[in-house]
Parts: sequence; C-alpha cells; structure tokens
Amino acid sequence: MTGDWVAVAVRGRGLAGRRLGRDGIHRLGRLPSLAAAVAELARTPYGREVRAGMDLRAAQHGIYATLAWHLRILAGWAPAQGADGVRRLAAGLEIANVIGRLAQLTGRPSQPAYKLGALAIGWSRVAAAASPKALRQALISSAWGDPGTEDLAGVRMALEAAWARRVTDGVPEARTWSSGFAALLVARALAAGTSLVAHDVARRHVGTVLGRGWENAATFGALAAHVPRATAWLFEGITAPDDLWRAELRWWRRLETDGLSLCATPQPRPGIVVGLVALLAADAWQTCGALERAARGGMVARDFDEVA
Repeated sequence: MTGDWVAVAVRGRGLAGRRLGRDGIHRLGRLPSLAAAVAELARTPYGREVRAGMDLRAAQHGIYATLAWHLRILAGWAPAQGADGVRRLAAGLEIANVIGRLAQLTGRPSQPAYKLGALAIGWSRVAAAASPKALRQALISSAWGDPGTEDLAGVRMALEAAWARRVTDGVPEARTWSSGFAALLVARALAAGTSLVAHDVARRHVGTVLGRGWENAATFGALAAHVPRATAWLFEGITAPDDLWRAELRWWRRLETDGLSLCATPQPRPGIVVGLVALLAADAWQTCGALERAARGGMVARDFDEVA
C-alpha cells in the first residue's frame, strides 16, 4: 500500500506542475484583451480544451473540462481510498452537469457536460433523464438522494449542500473546506434575501456540517458567531452583501494554501491526493478569474493582490 501512495505522490506532483500557478495567472490577467488571453491559455496545458478564438464562457468551460480530465487521471492512479476522495471532492463538476441537464429540460441554455468517467456519482442516469421529474428520480436513486424539488435553484442548493456533507463524511483532510463551503451557502442565501432554512433538504445537509445555531442568523456577523471556529474567519469584516466576494476569495485561498501544505508532506499518504485536488481546482478557478480580468482590459497590480 505504501508503494501505491509513493507512485501517486510522484505522478501527482508532476500533474500539479501543469498548473499555471500564481505567476502564470498574473501574466494572463494582465493581457489587454480576452482574445490575447485565450490565445495564450491555449498554449498551456489548459489547451487540451481551450482554443484560440473562444468567448469567455466557452474558455472558462474549457478550463474546468481540463480540470475534469486531470482529476480523472489522478483518481485512476490512486488506491481505492484516494480515488473515493477525488470523486467526492470533484463532485462540483457533476453538480454543474446536473444543473445543465435540468436547464436543457426546462428550455434554458446550458454548456456541454463535463466528461466525468469514474468520477461520476449518478450522472449516467441523470444524463438519460427526459423530464425534470425523471431527473429528480435519478438523483433519488443515486448517492445524492432526493433534492426535495424539481426547481433548478432548489436542486442546485440541495446538491451543493449534499456536497459539503459528503466531503465532511468522507474526506477528513478537507473538513475545513466543506465547513467553509456550507457556511458560504448560508451566507449567499442571506445576501439574496432568502433563507436556506426554508429548503428542508439543504438545511439538513448543512446542519450535519455546521451543527446548530446558524439557522437564526440574520447577519453575516451573527452567522460567524454560530459556525465552527475554523470557519468563522471567512466572515471577518464582512458586513454587506457586496462584500461577500471577499469571503469566497478567502475560501479559495485557503484551499490553495492547505493544498500546498498537504502536498509538502514528506511521507506519502492519502492527504497528498486531497492536496493535489485542491491545487488543481484552485488554479482552475483563479485562471477563470484572470480571463475575466483580461476581458476587461487587463488587471493592474493591486487587482491581482485581491484576486490571485
């Protein structure tokens, strides 16, 4: 078994070397146009799915399609325990697929589905669903469980909350991330003037992750006082909905920092695979942000300090 983890560590670190990294993301975001940035990105490992001439939405989809490919490779290298962790962590890609399929079924535009392979949890049945009702039934028969609704926003909320619970239950090295993500779900609902409490399925999942007390929070400060201490820091200084992006940014930075720490562990162990997923995902997210900056004419130095 030790030999398996050694092989994953060696190969995985090579895979992590395919990231743009802070310097590459910085350079990309400073380019003067989206066309220039996409052309540059197409010459990197993201060029597997990103092509020169793509618009912003298509290029960002290509970035995450490349991430899906890299995570499939990583899961294929890992022993069973590590592969399960990758599958749980990568489930955000399946959520995007499910929401895209539901959008199609209700006459709304959507992006192509990501190719998940062995990362899939219940996607094959969902992909075959011919109606919102059938899609809900497909989720019920999978590890996702009943989302409690066929409404697109409600299904998204239920699946994202279920993701936080699944990671908390099955990936101990990532519990700080899943706790933070669950708290962000509550905060987004507050910012939108709604309440996650009203969605019974999402409330139960989030309650499993965050415990009790958060349900009555009416402000970000009150939310910070009723979530685990390791999560409360996300909301320091956050007082208005327009500030919530800073909490989101802190979450992604924590993901990257923890990923680097896990990958630096001298002894090969399951946490290395978790760290690699974090690094690859954070790089994809930051690269998408850099494209948005380039589309607005390129970021200046102080912008990069905030977003990268």
